[in-house]
Amino acid sequence: MRKFFSALVLIPLGLFFVIFAVANRHLVTVSFDPFNSAFPTVAVTLPLFVVIIVVAILGVAAGGTATWFRQSHWRRSARRHEADARAARAQLADLRASVTAPRGDLQRLPALTQGGAYGTGGRDKQGATL
Repeated sequence: MRKFFSALVLIPLGLFFVIFAVANRHLVTVSFDPFNSAFPTVAVTLPLFVVIIVVAILGVAAGGTATWFRQSHWRRSARRHEADARAARAQLADLRASVTAPRGDLQRLPALTQGGAYGTGGRDKQGATL
């Protein structure tokens, strides 16, 4: 199914590029000399479709690079959160392993006072009744 959708997009796109290249095959001179337009020292003569396609590719590459640099904050944050999650998973695994360990390995819990874990009268620190 994926190959079908790829072909559904790539075949018309390729056909568009071929038609575009045939319609724009006359030569143009691209000059890189801003001071001498009559006889430039650095100039390239190419078909128009090549110039347009190369400029489009360079524009997509420049936009992708700018986006990549702009999103560096989010990638850094994601790496940090992934490391925190990995550490939390490891700590959870250690805690689960210690809970399932034999009872003799665990430290003894302190004995409860006469009033229970919440002090005398069955109230917690805020005074709520249990």
